[in-house]
Amino acid sequence: MKKKNIIFTVAVSFIFFLTIALVSDVMAENPEEEPAIGIVEKLGNVMPDDVVLKDENGNDVNLRSLIDKPTVVSLVYFRCPGICTPLLNGLTTVVRKTDQIPGKDFNVLTISFDHTEDFSLAASKKENYLTNLNREIPKDSWRFLTGDSDNIAKVSNALGFKFQKQGNDFIHGASIMVLSSEGKLVRYLYGTDYLPFDFKMAITEAGEGRISPTIAKVVKLCFSYDAGAKKYVLNVTRIAGGGILLLLGVFVGVLIFKKKKVNNKTELT
Repeated sequence: MKKKNIIFTVAVSFIFFLTIALVSDVMAENPEEEPAIGIVEKLGNVMPDDVVLKDENGNDVNLRSLIDKPTVVSLVYFRCPGICTPLLNGLTTVVRKTDQIPGKDFNVLTISFDHTEDFSLAASKKENYLTNLNREIPKDSWRFLTGDSDNIAKVSNALGFKFQKQGNDFIHGASIMVLSSEGKLVRYLYGTDYLPFDFKMAITEAGEGRISPTIAKVVKLCFSYDAGAKKYVLNVTRIAGGGILLLLGVFVGVLIFKKKKVNNKTELT
């Protein structure tokens, strides 16, 4: 029996060190580097309580004071010739379609990340989008805000929203973010079109303070970016490593089960 115990110990030790090596290799392959442009998920972050922006009427408002219920945040710039308009159109559509009530179940904050845009432009955009909404909502349930560069940086950093100025315009991603009533970031919805079900679930989770990873995070585990091909490709190494770890776990479980079974038989005899 001593010989079998030694073999078992050596096997488990070998599997343990092999597992550590595989995990280290996978982690080293994909170091966490924040991109200069795009969206870096920061689920669980809390919006700073010292952010002061201007509302559509030119009044200074503390951002956290506006977040007293689940809140949808969109970062755009109002002169954007690209995806900002489709994003706001998509947000308008889903707010129109949802059976949840703006001002009661959730609020919306649209914040310009271009510090040169002022409250008069924000007021004009608000009027346009509320008119196109074709749904009566309290005016305070969807605010259009502007701010200086310091306060905008605080907001964008808290939300993981990375943008870069290029000429007179900006390069940036497309996403809306959902905050709980405590200002905690709980969900990202990507793109410019949003399903009413996804929107409702995000609002519901924000109401409960629950944080859920987006599908993009799950997909990222199986895909990696190929800079040469300029596209995401299936990461065979990571998937194989995960499969090996799973098999090793099953193997260890079988060894332990057999050892216990042998020990029980020995005790009975």
